[in-house]
Amino acid sequence: MSVPSTTPRPAAANSVWPQLEPLLPQVTKPIQYVGGELGAVVKDWDAAVVRWALMYPDAYEVGLPNQGVQILYEVLNELPDVLAERTYAVWPDLEKLMRAHGVPQFTVDAHRSVRDFDVFGISFSTELGYTNLLTAIDLAGIPMLAADRTDADPVIVAGGHAAFNPEPIADFIDAAVLGDGEEAVLEITTIVREWKAEGSPGGRDELLLRLARTESVYVPRFYDVDYLPDGRIQRVVPNRADVPFRVHKRTTMDLDAWPYPKKPLVPLAETVHERYAVEIFRGCTRGCRFCQAGMITRPVRERSITTVGQMVRDGLEFSGFHEVGLLSLSSADHSEIGDMCSGLAQQYEGTNVSLSLPSTRVDAFNIDLAQELSRNGRRTGLTFAPEGGSERIRKVINKMVSEEDLIRTVVTAYTNGWRQVKLYFMCGLPTETDEDVLQIARMAHEVIKAGRAATGSKDIRCTVSIGGFVPKPHTPFQWAAMARPEVIDRRLKMLKQEINSDRSLGRAIGFRYHDGEPSLIEGLLSRGDRRVGAVIRRVWENGGRFDGWSEHFSYQRWVDAAAEVLPTFGVDLDWYTTRERDELEVLPWDHLDSGLDKDWLWQDWQDSLSEYEQDDCRWTPCFDCGVCPSMDTEIQIGPTGKKLLPLTPIGGSGLRVPSGAQQ
Repeated sequence: MSVPSTTPRPAAANSVWPQLEPLLPQVTKPIQYVGGELGAVVKDWDAAVVRWALMYPDAYEVGLPNQGVQILYEVLNELPDVLAERTYAVWPDLEKLMRAHGVPQFTVDAHRSVRDFDVFGISFSTELGYTNLLTAIDLAGIPMLAADRTDADPVIVAGGHAAFNPEPIADFIDAAVLGDGEEAVLEITTIVREWKAEGSPGGRDELLLRLARTESVYVPRFYDVDYLPDGRIQRVVPNRADVPFRVHKRTTMDLDAWPYPKKPLVPLAETVHERYAVEIFRGCTRGCRFCQAGMITRPVRERSITTVGQMVRDGLEFSGFHEVGLLSLSSADHSEIGDMCSGLAQQYEGTNVSLSLPSTRVDAFNIDLAQELSRNGRRTGLTFAPEGGSERIRKVINKMVSEEDLIRTVVTAYTNGWRQVKLYFMCGLPTETDEDVLQIARMAHEVIKAGRAATGSKDIRCTVSIGGFVPKPHTPFQWAAMARPEVIDRRLKMLKQEINSDRSLGRAIGFRYHDGEPSLIEGLLSRGDRRVGAVIRRVWENGGRFDGWSEHFSYQRWVDAAAEVLPTFGVDLDWYTTRERDELEVLPWDHLDSGLDKDWLWQDWQDSLSEYEQDDCRWTPCFDCGVCPSMDTEIQIGPTGKKLLPLTPIGGSGLRVPSGAQQ
């Protein structure tokens, strides 16, 4: 039970800018802490009833382009009595100065202390951001443990893909939201608004109880975890009668009704992506067994071609960006992608605006798409992801891309003017052998040979990029054992040697990889339970920051913390990572409902071991994954039969839709 604080949240939050500004000349890239970007919003604190601080727990250059935070920022700030500001992880140089001078974690919009807000929302796309969360909580002056917080502290809510298993950070957050955030943040806002209007009855516990009763906000404090003598979970159960046994994910069904971001943030400092990004559809039913994003975002929901056209027009006019990214998990699978790309290419022909499909399936890229993407002469990078080097391993992971598909696709790119493509693979996949990995080299050699033959030029390259496989919750591979880092590193060394075994071909092939150590720690965090929280805290206390950055990540720091903490619970690092789970084991996230039937996931895991391929249910009969009936949703696909009609320029600057174009 929370204790009412004697220091309530202030009616008016003061800016910490006077204390922060003198520190900025002493740090790298001070511009990232200044705010004031085009698209930023600063609202009157006193006029707001509910106040949100939104965080992407990484540096500004990574966090600012994040679509999820930008969308929620805009959705919330459109409400007249709601205020939302942004905060990002500060680099260690500024963190040190902030501690020395008593400057708290601040927002970049009005430089207010994060502790003064009602809700502190953090969007996690990767578990390696957990230590940055602890830094932000501590710098804000908020008690580290949720159990120690009072009514004066903001409610800390986690979201994003990593929130589908928030158990490793259950001690540090107050709540988690599974799934889409647009409607979820509005519902949370309504609950906070009404609770405050009633005089905050029952304090913090009552507010959290109201959130939990929605059945779509998970409040860890209302659930107890019991363990078996061998360390496995016996059960996760509510510790009070008025909260649900299972918490369900949120699914926003009509994306046309949520055309965000309308006013994208334009960064002041260099960021990883500088483009206007439109999410053209959400969800994926290709069924890649390793892909958590594809599994947890089902069903497929397309944006209509006319809404995409309108968003691009408005977004470019507002921002001045020169690149349009058509985003999704597999953008070329949109039922009207051809008309969409040709319409946009026609509209912006002769300008400096280029189109990109950051996620392109090998078997969905064709010459028409290539020509539209390169019509303005600017060719953005092309990345294709066969994921596995051999046909056998691609059957295991259900990524059925033939070598013929890959060669044909890459030749199409080379003959349409691209001189470099990137091929993405994984290492450490279930049942993987040395030979499966060495096949990547042979495939890369064939790509270069075919490209040279088709173009008559040796001026072509491909980059082979390797990531370590991490089993994720709510996927068929959630039961799988991870490969040990030394196994992955040995295979990567063999692969590099094989690529360079033919010097003529090898010099045209770049090789980038992540070694096995960060993947193992990500595996600990992705499938961990509440006991892993003590490891995270120990790593943070020992200096862990920015673990997603290779120059800051310390494998030994994680290994030492795990060795110090986990044996007290009768488990160890290998128990969480390299151990295969059995069918009946209670998994830490089983009480969190992604809509996927656990029996179906298990059967798909067995199918993978039999190298059996599963079809895409967008185009074949339903195979009962469970999402549509359990979530009361359905696949939403086109085609709409409409065209992205050319938009008429106004005076050479703005663009508008001619009358009837949306009909």
